[in-house]
Amino acid sequence: MMLACDLVVAANNAMFGLPEVKRGLVAGSGGMLRLPRHIPYRIAMEIVLTGDMLSAERAHHFGLINVITEPGGALQGAIDLARRICENGPLAVQVAKQVVSKSLDFDQETMFDQQRPMIAPVFASEDAREGSLAFAEKRKPLWKGK
Repeated sequence: MMLACDLVVAANNAMFGLPEVKRGLVAGSGGMLRLPRHIPYRIAMEIVLTGDMLSAERAHHFGLINVITEPGGALQGAIDLARRICENGPLAVQVAKQVVSKSLDFDQETMFDQQRPMIAPVFASEDAREGSLAFAEKRKPLWKGK
């Protein structure tokens, strides 16, 4: 399930894995498809073929986890991360997420052309003007989502 998430916060005692092969099965719900997109191929193969669990520390090392917390602190860690995101312009956050997600399928020759129509409305938005003005005035921006 965590492989389908954009951001992951986990306690330092959490364990992750695709243990299906230990039961004569395969991770057919997307784990085998998503894991090699997130971590080095050989590490993905080790996890998929052995069915061994991955510690939160090792998952963090490979970039599968954004924030590690003490046990019982994952919810607060996720809330803190969400607050940091919510401090930013909502249109910019929405489009940035969209571009990053879709860009995995963009080819090198046309990636800027594919990105351009997605980001143009952000640069023309009220929020973009407010962000620049707030920066110049050394204050927090007041986002309108427009």
